[in-house]
Amino acid sequence: SDEVIRKRLLIDGDGAGDDRRINLLVKSFIKWCNSGSQEEGYSQYQRMLSTLSQCEFSMGKTLLVYDMNLREMENYEKIYKDIENSIAAAHEKISECKKQILQAKRIRKNRQEYDALAKVIQHHPDRHETLKQLEALGKELQHLSHIKENVEDKLELRRKQFHVLLSTIHELQQTLENDEKLSEAEESQETQMETEAKQ
Repeated sequence: SDEVIRKRLLIDGDGAGDDRRINLLVKSFIKWCNSGSQEEGYSQYQRMLSTLSQCEFSMGKTLLVYDMNLREMENYEKIYKDIENSIAAAHEKISECKKQILQAKRIRKNRQEYDALAKVIQHHPDRHETLKQLEALGKELQHLSHIKENVEDKLELRRKQFHVLLSTIHELQQTLENDEKLSEAEESQETQMETEAKQ
């Protein structure tokens, strides 16, 4: 189980059995020192050499794993830096794309405004045509001004003539009234003379 493997790793270091081999080597060395016969000593000597070889092989393997881990760490650091550089480049590219999008939006807005202005301008006549129309209107205004002056002169003349006519009518009316009064006086005098003659 996981708990057994964890305890074994804690006891055995990295699990390669180095502690056990060292302990075995120490025991073999003690037996070799205490060996009685030459054959037993040679046998213990061979065991110690075998254990030493195993320890050297394990140490070499550990060094290789360590070197490999160092290279992997360097490789990971390089990959990490490459990723950081890629992220920074991506951020710069995104920022540049945002600027291009804003510029494109401004250009599109300006084009829309230009199109709207062009449509408005198309509905109005050009300057040359407008000047011709203004010149024609000026001439027409001048002609109307002359007509107005003539009409005013005629009105003034008619007013004076009407005033003379009214004065003549008034004088004629006064003359007629005087004549009528004179006739009445003559008739009254004649009537009086006739009355006096009858008496």
